[in-house]
Order: sequence, then C-alpha cells, then structure tokens
Amino acid sequence: MNKKRTPAKKTPRKRASAAKKKGGFWRTFRALLLKLTLLGIVIGGIGLMYLDAQIRQQFEGKRWALPAKVFARPLELYAGLPISIQDLKIELAGLGYQTVRHASLPGQAEFSSSKAHIFTRGFAFPDGREPAQQLQLDFNSDQLSRVRNAKGQTVNLVRLEPVLIGGIYPQNNEDRDLVRLEDVPTSLTQALIAIEDQSYYDHFGISFKGIARAMWINVRAGRFVQGGSTLTQQLIKNFYLTSDRTLARKLMELPMAVLLELHYSKDEILEAYLNEVYLGQEGSRAIHGMGLGGQYYFSQPIQELQLSQVALLAGLVKGPSYYDPRRHPERAKQRRDLVLRVMRDEGNITEELYQQTIQKPLGVVKQKSLLKGAYPAYLDLVKRQLRESYHEDDLRTEGLRVYTGLNPIVQAKAETALLTTVTGLEKRYGKRAANLEASMVVTDPQTGEVLSIIGGKSTRYEGFNRALDAIRPIGSLVKPAVYLTALDNGYSLVSPLKDEPISVAMPNGSTWEPQNFGKNSHGTVPLHQALAHSYNLATANLGMALGVGKVVDTLHKLGVTRDLDAYPSLLLGAQGLPAIEVATMYQTIAANGFQMPLRAIRMVTDNAGTELSRYPFQVKQTVSGESIHLLQYAMQEVAREGTARSVYTQLPSNLNVAGKTGTSNDQRDSWFAGFTGNRLAVVWLGRDDNTALPFTGSGGALKVWTAFMKEEKPEPFIAPVPEGVDYLWVDKETGYLSDERCQGAIPVPFIQGSKPQYRVDCGVEPVQNSETKSLDWFRRWFRQE
Repeated sequence: MNKKRTPAKKTPRKRASAAKKKGGFWRTFRALLLKLTLLGIVIGGIGLMYLDAQIRQQFEGKRWALPAKVFARPLELYAGLPISIQDLKIELAGLGYQTVRHASLPGQAEFSSSKAHIFTRGFAFPDGREPAQQLQLDFNSDQLSRVRNAKGQTVNLVRLEPVLIGGIYPQNNEDRDLVRLEDVPTSLTQALIAIEDQSYYDHFGISFKGIARAMWINVRAGRFVQGGSTLTQQLIKNFYLTSDRTLARKLMELPMAVLLELHYSKDEILEAYLNEVYLGQEGSRAIHGMGLGGQYYFSQPIQELQLSQVALLAGLVKGPSYYDPRRHPERAKQRRDLVLRVMRDEGNITEELYQQTIQKPLGVVKQKSLLKGAYPAYLDLVKRQLRESYHEDDLRTEGLRVYTGLNPIVQAKAETALLTTVTGLEKRYGKRAANLEASMVVTDPQTGEVLSIIGGKSTRYEGFNRALDAIRPIGSLVKPAVYLTALDNGYSLVSPLKDEPISVAMPNGSTWEPQNFGKNSHGTVPLHQALAHSYNLATANLGMALGVGKVVDTLHKLGVTRDLDAYPSLLLGAQGLPAIEVATMYQTIAANGFQMPLRAIRMVTDNAGTELSRYPFQVKQTVSGESIHLLQYAMQEVAREGTARSVYTQLPSNLNVAGKTGTSNDQRDSWFAGFTGNRLAVVWLGRDDNTALPFTGSGGALKVWTAFMKEEKPEPFIAPVPEGVDYLWVDKETGYLSDERCQGAIPVPFIQGSKPQYRVDCGVEPVQNSETKSLDWFRRWFRQE
C-alpha cells in the first residue's frame, strides 16, 4: 500500500531567494514607472511648450483671413446737388439708417415734405475722417438747396459714409467686420457674459463648477449634450480646434485655455471672442463676429444696437441655426427674452427695463433688403479689375478696402426700370416673351466711371453675368461705326447713299443678301437719314464701298478690344459683344472721340486706410473730333425722327438724346445704347436659348432705357462744336445748300471743305455769308455761350 507524498517544506534559503526575486520585480517596476513618469513629464512639457508657442503665434499674429471690403461711392451733399428726398431715402436705406420722429443718434433720419434731418455716422476715408454730425437738409423740388449743421451754420460739403456692397472672401468663406472692445455696447458684453459665462472675470480659463454641472447633465442624459465651456474655452475651440463634441477635444481645451489666460488679459480674450464667434450662414458665406452680426441681422453698425438687439445676438451664440430669427422667430424671441431675464437676475438691467424690452419685436431686417451682396454683377467687374493688379490671396486675406464708383441710387433706378418694363412686356406678349432675360450697364460719359451694372433679371443672382459675359449679336448698334468710318473718309452727312439690294458672294459659295427691316428699299437717301432710320441696305452698300476692314479698324478705335472677323455680315452687327464692351464703344462716341477705359475702382487701401493704388481717369483721343461731332448729330436724329423717336413721348425735348436701337437677325436680341450729358446706358433684352423675341430694339430695350432716364432726370447732351466744323442750311430732301428762310431747310454740320457744291433755289436772295452767320445762334446753343 502506497503512502501519500507530502510537499516538501521550503527551506529558509529558498524563502529568502523568492523574496529577493519579488523585491527585484517591484524595484524594476518602480524604476520603470518613474522613468515613464519622467518621460511623460518631458513629453507633456514639450507638448505644453508647443501648444504655448502655437497659441501665442496665432493670437499675436494675423488672427483672421480678412476679406477685401468693397464700398460704393460716398454720397457728397452740397447746395445745388441734383437729388430728391426720395433719392436720399434710397441711399440712407442702403446704409441702414432708421427713420424716426426725431433723429438724435447716429444712423437716424427724419423727413418732412421738403426737409431732412439726418445724424450721420462718420467714416474714416483715406484722405481724412468725416465726423459724425447732425445735418439739416433743405430741398427745392429735385435739388438740394441748403445744408446746415446742428448750429444752423451752412456746410459747403459733407460726405456720407459709403455703402458696403460686398467682399472678396477667404477660401473658408468666413466673413467678419472687426470691432474693438471699447466700441462695443456695454450691454452686449454684459448679455454675453450673463448667458454664456457668468464667472468669466473670476476663473483662469476653465470653470470646475461648470464642468461638474455639465458632467451631471451628461450622465443624466446618457449622452454628451453640454460642455460646460467658458468663453475662453469656446474661443479655443473656434480659434484653434474643431467643434466636434469629443472627449479628446475637450481634454485639449483645458490646458490651452489656461495657457491663453496666462498670456493675455480678459479684455483681450473677450475682444477676440467677439470677433470670432459664429452667428449664422448666408448661402456659402459664414457670418462671424458681433460686428458683422449687427449688420447682417439689423443692418446697423454695432455701436447703434439697442438692448433688445444685443440680447438677441448674445442668445444666438448657443445655436445660430436653431435660433435663426428669420426662420424661427418664436424660438429666437424666447432665447432673447431668456438672455434679458438672466441680465435682470444678474443686476445688469432693472425690472422696468426688462419688462419694456421683452415687449419689443425682434426687429430683424428682411434678408433681401440688405444691400451688402445686392450688387453681384458690379462686384464681378470689380474683382476682374482687381485681379489685374493684386494676387488672389491678398484679396481674400489682407482686409483691403476697395472704393468704387457704384452709385446705389442709379442702380436702384436702373433695376426698377428694367424689372418693371420686363414685367410689362411679359404680360403684353404672354408666352412669346416667356423666360426673358436682360442686362444693363450705366456709365458717366464724362469720366468713363461705371455707375451701375445689372447682370440678369434676377438682379441679386451671383451666377452668369450677362452684362460681362453674354456675347450677343449687337445688330444695328454697330452702324455708328460704319458711318463714322465714312465720315472719316470724305463723306458728309448729306452724301447720297444707295438703299438698294446688294448681293455679295462669300468664299464658301453662299451669297450674302441683306434686307431692310420692312423688306423694302428707299432708293437714294442722305447719309444722316440712313443712320437715323437704320436702313440695312444703305449701310451694307456703304460698308462694302469703304471696305469691311476699315470698319473693323474703327471699332477698335472706339474701344472694342476683341478680334473681329471682317465678314460683310459684321456691317449689320452679326458678330457679338457683351453689353460692357458696347458701353465702351459708345463711351468713346459720347466723349467726343476720346477713348476712356471703363473703370469701376477709384482707389484701394490697406486695412489701416493707407493708399495702395489709385485708378485715375484715363483718356486718349483715337477718333477725329470733327467726324465724331457729325456722328453725334446723326445719332440725335435717331431719337428726334428715327427708330428711337418714342423717347420724347416721355422725356423732355431739350435732353438731346443721342443713341441707336439694335435688333439682331431673326429678332433674337433687343438693344438700345444711348447717352445724355451725364448718363450713358446700354440695355439688352433676349433669351438664353437664343429664340426669337416678339419685339425689336425700339419695342423692348429702348423702353427700359427711357423708363430709367425718366426717373434719373439726367443733364441734356450739349455737343461742343469743333473749330473745324461749320453748320450750314441745307435742303432736307436733296442735301443741297439752302437758306434758313426756305421751306424744308435744316441746319447740318459739315467738316470745313466738305460743304455741298450745289444750291437749291427757293426764290429768296441769298444773304452774304448766310451759310455761317445765320447759324451763330446754333453755335451759341451748342457751346452754351
């Protein structure tokens, strides 16, 4: 029988050996732990140093990529300015002025039937600051008759701040208007701290009380719903990190917030927060900062915001989309009133003020009423001209200030005229005028400055810009170039032209056989009548006799830069131009043969107002002044008795409109280009699918042009008579010399040495030197002597 074995007992030596091994393990573990701890401290220290360097570098450097800001021209007020009270209201609406009973604060205006009292905001112009001041404006009909200050003293000239029309945004599409803490209403900082971080001035970047409260709420909810972040942590998240609700991001916030508070004061951090905070979205543009928020929601600078408005801005911080006052006004009001209630509980406002303020409406302006972003077609031209001199990155990040020639009053009238007329045409013609599109360019013919651009019927659409990019056949708008070529080559206004059928064999074997609009011919007609009545056959015969190449040269002299094919069809406008290039061409005609590159920009400065570049008035004479004067005479006949004669049913006869209607082949395009003394406008109507229209140039585009000029009330066109031009009396039918006492005699300008060789006999004795002396009055009228 086997006996059970019993385990051998450890000897003292064996027990000592095991203890020794165990002690060695713990010593090794403690040593390793110490090393790891030291390594962690080193790595953590290096990490903190890196974080610290990153925080300081970004906070002290260029904190934001600032978009270039684009401004309209400032409205200059002075006695004698041709402006009505209604025009002033258009300007002030674009600036976000409030109409009140008594204008006592900057950004307010009051009106009576013939007076306006406005309190301007002031503006830092590149050439000096215009102070905020109270002005009394007296009007006499459509003219500003007197400007006085608050003391009743006459003011010779004062500038309103320019309308901010848009920007050129960074790649992230963030937009902001930087503000300084001292310029922000105290009620805004009180509201923000009350609702977001009541212990802001007591903590050192993080609030353990807030963290504990947030943890309790998150545990109860079973998910991450609240972060307990201080304003400093929120700035860290927005400025340095992401908005992802993760534990890793929250843990990263803590040391970064402490580091930020170690280096910078509470006021510096608060100012950065006011400029960084996200407050909403307009399409692809992100609205950041309280400065832009005030403009975006209330169309007012932040300094003018009232308690109810700043409370709404502070409330939006929690959720700009959820509390969007335009989409969710009830939620927004509840949130605003909560902010006001917390401010009352914190002692920032009284119970009485609280009760008064919660009764106020939100007061948010309609988004479509904002003029920032209201001029996409004009802004498009500005961007193109800027890119000729500036890098794209500079335009998007350096905060440049761009001053332009955009006239908001002219733009408003142009838009009204175009949209009203197009709506009328659509109602009149029904389906035949469906899907009608349009473009319009308005300039000052004396300076070449672009005052207004409309790129399509949807005037605020930022897509295809028809004024700059729609290359459409210009039809009869090309004819002034044909007749100018003739006048430069020995023809006179009474030179006989054959308005007869013409047939031209083309290289491809086809035949070019143009027709008049009415498909009839008129025999022999004087040159000026052929242009006034837009006879195609007379123009084609003349152009072929001159040579199409010469007409192309003339078009280039008038400012057309693109390559043109010297085909016979060019003589009747078969080749296309965008409205902006047509405006360039007619600008040279209106400026007496001086070519003026159209300019939208006046000046560019840096963010501090230091001038970087100026876009001065440029002029170069490219066409004979004598020939241009004769052409202007004929183009005035277009409006007096030709295809544009309907203008004088609505405009005063002394306006002396000069222009030309245009209709492309098969009536696909309706054009009118014309000018007065201080306004030139080009209008195009058509369809994007290039189908035919139920009206011509005179039946469509001319109506828009006339409606615009009726509201604009421009100056008359006074054509200066060059020294080399004489006005002579001629017989209207034959073009022969006549006498002012003869029936059918009209005054016509001639380049010296080109007067008619024959005279009609109407039974009166010619007066010596009657050709010139009897027309002294005519010269005086044109020269305003």
